[in-house]
Amino acid sequence: MKNIINHQPIVGVMRWGIWGSNFTTEQYEEIIYQCLSIGLNEFDHADIYGHYTTEAEFGKALQNNSSLRTQIKLITKCGIQMITPNRPAHQIKSYNTNAAHIKASVDQSLKNFHTDYLDTLLIHRPDVLMNPVEIAETITQLKAAGKIKSFGVSNFTTSQLSLINKHIKVDYHQVEISVTNLDAFTNGTLDQCQNNAIKAQAWSPWGNGLFTEKTEKHQRIIECAEALSKQYGTGVNEILLAFLYTHPAKITPVIGTTQFARIKQAKEAMHIQLSTEDFYKLYSASVGAEVA
Repeated sequence: MKNIINHQPIVGVMRWGIWGSNFTTEQYEEIIYQCLSIGLNEFDHADIYGHYTTEAEFGKALQNNSSLRTQIKLITKCGIQMITPNRPAHQIKSYNTNAAHIKASVDQSLKNFHTDYLDTLLIHRPDVLMNPVEIAETITQLKAAGKIKSFGVSNFTTSQLSLINKHIKVDYHQVEISVTNLDAFTNGTLDQCQNNAIKAQAWSPWGNGLFTEKTEKHQRIIECAEALSKQYGTGVNEILLAFLYTHPAKITPVIGTTQFARIKQAKEAMHIQLSTEDFYKLYSASVGAEVA
């Protein structure tokens, strides 16, 4: 069955730098253009990726191609402080969502990308000490200055998101969602997104460790996905993303791969509509039992 999807996958770059394939500038340019060639133009970053180096590496590709910035959308995140030689002042891994830190992070990201605006800024993790009024005022100021266009959060609980959303509109919530992690389906996360017109983004959408960690659960899921892939005339990767696309919250997967072939598979998954029963075959394979 064909599915009408109007939300393209987002291309995650976490593993493009030293945390993964360690791309050269030329390789960054090549894969960016490959993504654009199939209509994928949104790229997901965080300031900490590559121990604070990946944004700048990606930015070199943009710097070399003056017209490229207008063709793409940039998402980045801030709020985590990592221990790394690149940030010698950090004494412990911690969170920081005060106004000064958010503004400094945005300014650094703008410098890294050689741009004057970010399409989306996300708070990377909920900070125990976060002040929702201060965050709201800071985001409002950044929007007014033209430095960011939209705002969201990542990995928040429903109560934490409600707290922020009370003071400023949250446009996006990025959280782990996959056939191996069903929490968002049942803990109110996707309900909240639908109730508040918040766009849900899924990191690790293919399942964290599904193909690398041999467990009974993973074996059940893979066997089910393989059977469905034959039934639908497609691949296992496409079936795993179609599982997410089936949900009415219109989940957008963030594809964290360095292989363009897999990025293409994410695009192809948009054209697959799983039946309700086939969705629940995968769901039940993950749970290890039929639904109640």
